Amino acid sequence: MKSEDFAQLESALEYHFSDPSLLRQALTHSSLAHEMETKSAADPLEGSADTPTLTDNEQFEFLGDAVLGLVTSELLFQRFPECKEGRLSKMRAHLVSARHLVKVARNLQLGHYLLLGRGEERSGGRAKPALLADGLEALIAAIYLDGGMEPARKLIIDRVIEPELKRLESNEDIDDHFTDYKSALQEWVQAKGFCQPMYSVVSEMGPEHKKLFTMEVRIVEQGGQEPLYAATGEDSTKKKAEQQAAKIALEHLRAQEPMQAEPA
Repeated sequence: MKSEDFAQLESALEYHFSDPSLLRQALTHSSLAHEMETKSAADPLEGSADTPTLTDNEQFEFLGDAVLGLVTSELLFQRFPECKEGRLSKMRAHLVSARHLVKVARNLQLGHYLLLGRGEERSGGRAKPALLADGLEALIAAIYLDGGMEPARKLIIDRVIEPELKRLESNEDIDDHFTDYKSALQEWVQAKGFCQPMYSVVSEMGPEHKKLFTMEVRIVEQGGQEPLYAATGEDSTKKKAEQQAAKIALEHLRAQEPMQAEPA
């Protein structure tokens, strides 16, 4: 793929590289670099001065990960000054996660521009989540090296952070998305001296590709048999349904605390 073929990607990024070799390296997977190295070793004539040396994007991934983490931390610190460290960490973990980066990379059609070896190409490398996430981190590093922090920050904020925060806020699930209700419930029962929450499957409904799980959580006092409180939650996976059940239980138990604390 020639440098001019990257023009559409630069347009999508709203950034033009002063040094196109940085962009090429960011998109070069190790499979192609190793393939070219092997070919040059097998046939020295192939590795003549006319053949460019390829360097893969692994070091760029390392740098891009650090730049992404810094910009994300800085924005969350400024945007949510009331949040505690634990919640900010969960928000950052989601925004820099491979799962989220893959979605951003797909929106940029990054897979189309990756420079892959023949084996990786045949095995569907352009669609592999790991290659897409790594490629996006490498791309961030390339922009940082080419133009400095400001264009890298702009890409991260415009493409990685803001659209996802807006999506979560518009769905009114930003608190649920970043709150681990199971852990919060466990901490609550430990503080009260109760037994650990017990989760069980109530039902599974629907076809395999569209299951609906109902999970129950039971809170029992130490030495007790009957549950102090039980709640159920429904969702598309057992883990999500457990989170819903834990949320309902935690909200109920916290609401009862003032009444329990009042003297008789």
